[in-house]
Amino acid sequence: MYPLKVQAIYQDTGVPSYQGNPFIEALPPPQEAVNQTKSLKTAAIHSFTDLLKPKVIRSHSIARIGDEFFQPLNNHTLLTEKVSLMIRGGYVGRNPRTGDLQKHLQNGYERIQKGELTAFRFESVKSTAQSMLLIGCSGHGKTTSLIRILSAFPQVIYHPDLNIEQVVYLKIDCSHNGSLKEICLNFFRALDQVLDTSYEKRYGLKRYNIQALLTKMSQLANAHALGLLVIDEIQHLSRSKSGGSQEMLNFFVTMVNTIGVPIMLIGTPKAREIFEADLRSARRGAGFGAIFWEPLPEYINDQINPEWVAFTNNLWKQQLLNQRDEFLSDEIRHVWYDLSQGILDIVVKLFVLAQLRALAVGKERITSKLLRQIYDEELKPVHPMLDALRSGSIEKIARYSDLIVPDMDRKIFDFQQKIQNTPIDTTTEDFLNSLSTEDERRIYTMFKDEYEHPFLIQCIKAAYQDHPTTTRQQIIPIIFSLLSTETSISNNPKSKVTSEKVEYIKLQQWDTLPQNDLRFIYSQHHEEDILHQILTKKLLMLDVNGLLSGARYVPHFKMGSMDQRRQL
Repeated sequence: MYPLKVQAIYQDTGVPSYQGNPFIEALPPPQEAVNQTKSLKTAAIHSFTDLLKPKVIRSHSIARIGDEFFQPLNNHTLLTEKVSLMIRGGYVGRNPRTGDLQKHLQNGYERIQKGELTAFRFESVKSTAQSMLLIGCSGHGKTTSLIRILSAFPQVIYHPDLNIEQVVYLKIDCSHNGSLKEICLNFFRALDQVLDTSYEKRYGLKRYNIQALLTKMSQLANAHALGLLVIDEIQHLSRSKSGGSQEMLNFFVTMVNTIGVPIMLIGTPKAREIFEADLRSARRGAGFGAIFWEPLPEYINDQINPEWVAFTNNLWKQQLLNQRDEFLSDEIRHVWYDLSQGILDIVVKLFVLAQLRALAVGKERITSKLLRQIYDEELKPVHPMLDALRSGSIEKIARYSDLIVPDMDRKIFDFQQKIQNTPIDTTTEDFLNSLSTEDERRIYTMFKDEYEHPFLIQCIKAAYQDHPTTTRQQIIPIIFSLLSTETSISNNPKSKVTSEKVEYIKLQQWDTLPQNDLRFIYSQHHEEDILHQILTKKLLMLDVNGLLSGARYVPHFKMGSMDQRRQL
């Protein structure tokens, strides 16, 4: 049996309209869209040992994030529900047990004989199929999301008693050639791939006109009980090469309303002009329900969008950097949005490239400054599109709707080459082995690039000897205090400090400090105006004017007590 095929197992759905329909009862039972969408969530679970792997190994795991990470959003729940209803609803009017499918096949034979899509033999055949138009800028995850949703269904189901191979869904692309003939040829080719047939050779290589190809395509769709036909990249469809927009609409209308096959069209905002008249029509003559996927907003009703927070928080956990911040700051989240404009593909690419750059330069931490550098240096081709989104102009957005980052694989490869050429630290593993607990190893990993390794190991061991039951969060300040002094640490568990030493941190290392450290803030914002704004927003600037305006005469007294200082 061909690998994509499964044999039908029938289950009662509990829906009266679906009862006794083998095409529907062979599908997985209907689920709540929310539960089905949650099952689509995927993300790698990294352990501490992953952080200890060589940089080149970690770089390969980071490069896979773009393909493996998926965070369901409200749009995915809506699309899941639509797909489920379209597939099952389209089969209601093609039940082989009631003879409806046979009538559709007889009408298809009549169309082939006469070479007309509108020909029929049984006028009473009803269509229960629906259609949908999904429009959004490239990078929104339309196609990726749909493929994940469709993966919940078996693509081909074999019914032994009917001797029918049911094709639950079929996805084809509209080629850059942009003609209906190309759509037909792509259809034959896709059907051959899932059924191991030779329809492309039988029909595509002969000199059939477009009407003949369309009739054969529609007949095969019913012969194999096609549940949903997805046509992607519909913006490439050319009016001139397809006989005009009316000819295209007539074809899609016939597939849905007459042939009875549900169709989903996916495209960028450029596709709107093809269906503009129908989308404006009050009665929606072509029957297209339209879903428009907008960029993920940062704020909703002056409140930060919880979907944006959930998406970035879960993605932030996919870091494989040793000096990473455990929690995503509001500043980095805002910069991340400003650079990506809520385009999920750009959000992920910024994150991946920033991690690779951090590994390559040896400062394993994502900062707002690093994200800006990646945007300025690696994502220049998409600047016009993102500028159009910032402007809010519909005309500009439609002009730059194909948002593609060219040579992404090349950028990842270049970073991996730089990472591979960096010197390998062979001493780290030996020092890690000298520590007994995972918490000790984690703390060592946090500070190993800032302090001498032997001294760091001594401080960690001394801190845990003096405070064996302290949590990791509580022990870090103690270790940091030891690291900031010149200590004489012996085997005596009660180690004492012999002399103090001031720890000077170079300007180049200020971006490794905690996020609320003034030196770290300066390292991210050199411009005086921006730095002033950031410090004011963080309530780190003294409002001198406000202080002076509220000043009043204070009687003279001796500034001796704390109570007097507080009163002043």
